[in-house]
Amino acid sequence: MGIKSYIKKVRENYIIWQVEKMEKKFPTFQEGNICRQKFRFTGRVQHVGFRLETKVLAIKLGLTGKAVNLKDGSVIVEVQGQVEKIDYLLGCLYKIKRFKILNCEAEEMEVKDSEYEFILK
Repeated sequence: MGIKSYIKKVRENYIIWQVEKMEKKFPTFQEGNICRQKFRFTGRVQHVGFRLETKVLAIKLGLTGKAVNLKDGSVIVEVQGQVEKIDYLLGCLYKIKRFKILNCEAEEMEVKDSEYEFILK
């Protein structure tokens, strides 16, 4: 394993450990409406573990979707699940100090019935 691979693995393990600590503080969510939203995040959101942290948090919250880096330095996140859980996910992302979200544009989307996971692209 090269040094770059090793550092990447250490960073991924750190992110997973951080989310597991956060998970212990998750509130209890009531059943609610399912929706799908698309967010475009700008700021310091690439090369800081933003997509991985989003994915791990989303999975722990029972959300599906995807996160994609764009060439302009922004990140697109599509997320589907209970509205309350999506709002909680966004709140968590804003609190993480490794990121600096300068702007977040939101757009409602149509729910995808056949989606069962959260992926990184």
